[in-house]
Amino acid sequence: MTLDKRLRWRSRRGMREMDLMLERFLRAAGETLDEDARRDLERLLERPDQELLDWLTGRKPAPDGAIAALVGRIRAASALPAP
Repeated sequence: MTLDKRLRWRSRRGMREMDLMLERFLRAAGETLDEDARRDLERLLERPDQELLDWLTGRKPAPDGAIAALVGRIRAASALPAP
């Protein structure tokens, strides 16, 4: 199953750091995301840029376990150390 173009487009945030992180994640894991992970990614991408950046950089914790796990996968794909 291919990751639909809508999710790829929504992953483009206009902030270089986030764009790079999300692009690397989608390249590494995007095609293998199950339905739950895809839903979590959709929820993640609904959040405002600053909030998302805080989670991805580890400045603030993600709000729930599923989103926190996805943020961890994104960070791992970007080779960023855990906070």
